[in-house]
Amino acid sequence: MLKAVLFDMDGVIVDTEPLHRKAYFKMFSDVQITVDEALYTSFTGQSTINICKRLVSHFGLSYTPEYLVTLKRQHFKYLFKNDTDLALIDGVLDLIKDYHANGLKLVVASSASMPNINRIFKRFDLDQYFIGKFSGADLKQSKPHPEIFTKAAAHTGFSKADCMVIEDSTNGIRAAHAAGIFCTAFKSVHSTGQDYSLANLVIADYKAISYSNLLNLV
Repeated sequence: MLKAVLFDMDGVIVDTEPLHRKAYFKMFSDVQITVDEALYTSFTGQSTINICKRLVSHFGLSYTPEYLVTLKRQHFKYLFKNDTDLALIDGVLDLIKDYHANGLKLVVASSASMPNINRIFKRFDLDQYFIGKFSGADLKQSKPHPEIFTKAAAHTGFSKADCMVIEDSTNGIRAAHAAGIFCTAFKSVHSTGQDYSLANLVIADYKAISYSNLLNLV
């Protein structure tokens, strides 16, 4: 029986992709590298530090991954305050309220840094609905490793069989699958080129997984 839902954040709760993209490409420009779409798409769902480690290795950069992270986060922080391209994903607030009202325990499990998670939750007043927040940046392993979902599920106090993950990225779906947790893939227009083959369920509208509908799906 479903008792808890583990939400990814970027692309699932909030449309941060336009801001992250702008911040990353400003950072790429800062260090004078050219990242094509195929490489950029492969980053989806990974933590910033792991992405920057890949960049340093791929381009043979003399900069440290930590320095790239600092540059990217400086750009993102500025954009977060000044860019208008930031909004919750259509239908997600209604879904969160629906789950909360029906007694489901909600946890966010995101590759974003905790400061970014907290900024989003404060801006959109989401803390009242969630019992926990986990950042992949604070863990030893990043998605597609299952660590973040294993820890998030344990935090609910329920077994993994009583949990569901909502993800939009290849790496996140792989992480949920590796954790042995039912995974709903949200086919977001903001996350292109992702592989949904390991997901248990694929949706394009959150109404499809309203609490009443879930009783027949999970």
